[in-house]
Amino acid sequence: QVQLVESGGGLVQAGGSLRLSCAASGIIFNFATMGWYRQAPGKQRELVAIMILGGTINYVDSVKGRFTISRDNAKNTLYLQMNSLKPEDTGVYYCNLRLQGSQYWGQGTQVTVSS
Repeated sequence: QVQLVESGGGLVQAGGSLRLSCAASGIIFNFATMGWYRQAPGKQRELVAIMILGGTINYVDSVKGRFTISRDNAKNTLYLQMNSLKPEDTGVYYCNLRLQGSQYWGQGTQVTVSS
């Protein structure tokens, strides 16, 4: 059974930093495309950053230069380093894994940035 467990969310002031983690189990992590999505109140879930199998990384324009996605295959863990946080970064952040036509989601972790 595939499980994705996010951690690292919290309340931070504007300009601060957080590091999100997503621990995966029950799947061969190395061959998956993985990403981070977020959903702000009243808005649709949006892609924040994605790491495609083969190494390509893409970010939504609003986080370029501030967020960094990375992975540790030995630990089956995906990370999102978030710097210079803004109030508009507030939302629930979800880890996503895609492998061989299947897609999995974590339960989400809340990030709140105060102004």
